Amino acid sequence: MKKMLFLCCLWILTGLVSAQTKLNEYISEGLKSNEVLNQRKISLERSLWALKEAKNLYAPSVTFGANYYRADGGRTVDFPIGDLLNPVYQTLNQLTGSDKFPQLENQSILLNPNDFYDARFRVSMPLINAEIQHNKRIKQYQYDLQKTEISIYQRELVKDVKKAYFQYLQATKAIEIYENAQKIVTESNRVNKSLFNNQKVNRTVVTRSDNELTKIESQIKVAQENQKNTQAYFNFLLNKPLDSPIQIEEYSTLPVLKESDTEVNKREELSKLATATQVNNEVTALSKAYLVPKVNVFADLGSQGFQWKFNDKTRYYFAGISLEWNLFASGRNIQKIKQNELDGKILSSQINQTNNQLQLQAQTSINTFKSSLAVYESNMAQQKTAIQYYNDMLKLYKEGQALYIELLDAQNQYISTQLQTNIALFDTWMKYAEVERANASFNIE
Repeated sequence: MKKMLFLCCLWILTGLVSAQTKLNEYISEGLKSNEVLNQRKISLERSLWALKEAKNLYAPSVTFGANYYRADGGRTVDFPIGDLLNPVYQTLNQLTGSDKFPQLENQSILLNPNDFYDARFRVSMPLINAEIQHNKRIKQYQYDLQKTEISIYQRELVKDVKKAYFQYLQATKAIEIYENAQKIVTESNRVNKSLFNNQKVNRTVVTRSDNELTKIESQIKVAQENQKNTQAYFNFLLNKPLDSPIQIEEYSTLPVLKESDTEVNKREELSKLATATQVNNEVTALSKAYLVPKVNVFADLGSQGFQWKFNDKTRYYFAGISLEWNLFASGRNIQKIKQNELDGKILSSQINQTNNQLQLQAQTSINTFKSSLAVYESNMAQQKTAIQYYNDMLKLYKEGQALYIELLDAQNQYISTQLQTNIALFDTWMKYAEVERANASFNIE
């Protein structure tokens, strides 16, 4: 006897572990293939590249630029070189008795350069820029926010997958109950027809029996459609074809509450608000960055000249350092700082409110779970009574000591209590999935 009891317990525990393992496999599959989750992961990757970009803002940058000019007309500068040098040259020619010094014409120089190019490489790098540092930290926190949002959606997805799986098991078990009930109703119909043929009951009993058989057949069809709907929703969450088969396992035990189920400190929503506070602090610091001057250095290496000439006369370098300091902005910077500080106070209030809401959610989910346990235990007791009642009435009816209406009442109670117990069983598992979501206790790898 002890050996049989041990084997039964082992069978139940093995079935439970197997079911949990299969469900965990489906959860892992959903976390990898869910389309909404994949979209959020792409957004996270985009934030990662934005963070890398922000980290590289302090690194030097090299650019190449070139200009070429063609010009004619416009402003000119008159240079009287002839008026200045011609008298001198004329005197020199007279003294030397030669024509070595020619007469020059006055020049009109075009200000716009014609047939002129300027090509250069520019190397620039910020030396002091507080905005870059704060912007990098903001990008880091924004990346952390996206990671937290993904974790929040993952937990919602785990809860939805679990509930959808239990709904499918619930619908599948309901079909099984209706099919077993169909056998009972069919047998009852056979007995009634036999009694009618032997003139022990009237035709009304047979008609009522036929109606019960038709009713149970329609209930089976409704249950099958409900199963298809739950199957489609479950596969939708896993991003699979809606008619993909679902492997089922027996769930004959109940989940058990743990002491840690009332804790909410693992909830990602609190972590998200804490990170949002850090973002706001950096935005505030960014608004104060105007107090620190910006210092940049640059250097140009290039060549410029006319008619595309390139030689040691056209090559050049040009380097410098620039400073920018925002000394006066009509109070706009102070106004931004005040706005950010008020945003910080709002976030602090939201953290307190969210913490209270999460504690309320955890307590409510636990209370609802306990209620579902009580309903299940009540239905189990009613089911045992209904089975005994049906067996007794069936025996009395076959012996002619009970009316068919009494047998029908016992039969309906038997079917109804089975359905209600099935609903209550999986309802406890769905309610426990809500508890897991409320305390963030499910381990997401």
